[in-house]
Amino acid sequence: MRDPRYDVLFEPVKIGPVTAKNRFYQVPHCNGGGYRDPTAAAEMRRVKSEGGWGVIFTEQVEIHHTSEITPFIELRIWDEDDMPGLTRMADAIHSNGALAGIELAYSGTNGPNLYTREVPMGPMHSPILTFTSDPVQARAMDKQDIKNLRHWHKLAYRRAKRAGFDIMCLYGAHGFGILQHFLSRRTNQRSDEYGGSLENRARLLKELLSDARDEVGDTCAVAVRLSLEELGEQGFSNAELRDLIGLHAELPDIWDFAHGTWEACSGTSRFKPEAAQEDLIRGIKQLTPKPVVGVGRFTSPDLMVRQIRQGILDFIGAARPSIADPFLPNKIDEGRIEDIRECIGCNICVTGDMTGSLSRCTQNSSFMEEWRKGWHPERIKPKATDTKVLVVGAGPAGLSAAHKLGLRGYEVALAEAGTELGGRVARECRLPGLSAWGRVRDYRAGQIGKMSNVNVYRDSKLSADDILEFGFEHVAIAAGATWRRDGIARYNLLPIVIDAAMPVFTPDDLMDGQRPIGHVVVYDDDHYYMGSVLAELLVQNGNRVTFLTPSAKAAEWSFNTLEQGLIQSRLLELGVEVRVTRAVTEVKAGSVAASCTYTGRVEEIACDAVLMVTSRLPNDNLYTDLMAQEAKWADCGIQSVKAIGDAQAPAAIAWATYAGHRYAEEFETADTGDALPFKREVAGLKD
Repeated sequence: MRDPRYDVLFEPVKIGPVTAKNRFYQVPHCNGGGYRDPTAAAEMRRVKSEGGWGVIFTEQVEIHHTSEITPFIELRIWDEDDMPGLTRMADAIHSNGALAGIELAYSGTNGPNLYTREVPMGPMHSPILTFTSDPVQARAMDKQDIKNLRHWHKLAYRRAKRAGFDIMCLYGAHGFGILQHFLSRRTNQRSDEYGGSLENRARLLKELLSDARDEVGDTCAVAVRLSLEELGEQGFSNAELRDLIGLHAELPDIWDFAHGTWEACSGTSRFKPEAAQEDLIRGIKQLTPKPVVGVGRFTSPDLMVRQIRQGILDFIGAARPSIADPFLPNKIDEGRIEDIRECIGCNICVTGDMTGSLSRCTQNSSFMEEWRKGWHPERIKPKATDTKVLVVGAGPAGLSAAHKLGLRGYEVALAEAGTELGGRVARECRLPGLSAWGRVRDYRAGQIGKMSNVNVYRDSKLSADDILEFGFEHVAIAAGATWRRDGIARYNLLPIVIDAAMPVFTPDDLMDGQRPIGHVVVYDDDHYYMGSVLAELLVQNGNRVTFLTPSAKAAEWSFNTLEQGLIQSRLLELGVEVRVTRAVTEVKAGSVAASCTYTGRVEEIACDAVLMVTSRLPNDNLYTDLMAQEAKWADCGIQSVKAIGDAQAPAAIAWATYAGHRYAEEFETADTGDALPFKREVAGLKD
């Protein structure tokens, strides 16, 4: 039963001509599906409707072919060919009583048009502002262009209404949309009635919202999504935003606010706490009679309630928390707070959009697999037989496998060599900024603790002979991986020459409590979070730190999690010397040889110790030992042995939780042979 403290979260709220059944508002978010995988994206949204969300939005939907953001894969509403996918999306959202929202986007200065090859347009002549510095400029829109833009929006409103959407949201947040480009003096230096004063810069917004109300406002709500602040000289400030709301308080049916840039709005837990935008949004609700929605990676129901009770928000906006747990509203409603899969703020979900691939989630491995593989975040098919399974290793892969196998009804033994569950996440969550990552362990360990058919054995290091003696029918090896000490990674494919006189550490050493003395060179050829996190740990330890990487940026892959700039800034602020395009090619007694990755020129850097953050080796000895004794399996009752997660191939934590989930889903299912293990949509051919 629901705790009465949370009743306010389940009050219906009117948004113009429509009413949301509760205050849970899934704001627009990317997913890597878009126009390429529309049914996969629709089913993902349907599951959220099943999970109790009151409002569910699409990702950004490009309204016209003159502004598109290839290589990013979003939805489109260009013409009638897009309508079947959009209709399917709206129907899926409606399936359990949620309002269907569509975010209509004209990217303007952010749209390079690499696919359509149209000349981009914006408020003024300007280089295209993209992540990849495309050699493209936008031309300044003239009055006819603005008339055309209004017409294209009208077409989009009509199509969206016909597709079944209840809320039309104009996208002008994160610095990405034409609305923000006109509102900001940084990107609008016009001298006509669309530039200069705030009233003039807001003219386009006012016209587009008025057009929307005229076209669909009798049956559909009209929303606008804006950034709370735009940093930088002449950026659209929080003060100007409040002035705008004062001028046009009643123009939309609901005001939707993001933090600032996408990086600021979707900051990782390492850099952004829950409700990070509260100071920027507090008081805005008092400027307008219309409802207000904001975001903040909300996972705590108590914090959600405070946001409502204190008059900060009317709706609890969420993207990432709705991905981690699509059933978050229902679990609060049913009094199952302990069952919520809390978002860890790692931004693996974002990497799907950034890499042009389907998104994934560390906490919810079913995300974007709902249609492709038939996975569900809360349900799984029952067991096929009464066979027993031994899972070796209680890291993210092992915990995930044991949890899902237990849900299926199998009898499972989970054997952990140490005394603590969690494997790598138990160790990594103690590092600076990564405490939220412990939720990966906490959720699964908590769920397993409720299962009488899953038995956990700590301090149980097993050999191949032990396993053969136990006689489990099926064995999953999830023993994790170990960081290499020899420097092999992406740049050095062979071991680095290392003088035994130089202390060389690995991330495992530091997580075990070892600490170097003096000046430490951190050699990062991993390019994700670990090198920078450990550099920060060393600074806290009192070490002088030089950070070397063969890449042109520190933690280069974290660009995909929207962290790279924050990471490099943090290192510099901490006094870490960051040296890019430098590869360690030899470790000597008292120095390292660092080679320029472009010229090959070598310099020696004096130091007292080296930390190798390079690559990992799977802990597969147990697996290989068992495979070497396959001839004994039948006599011992063993039918299968499989390595999963990092023990098969080291990767990010999301890959490990997925591997465990997949093992459980596919356990005792028929071999599909050469058939694809998932469904896909293939475009039909046209003459």
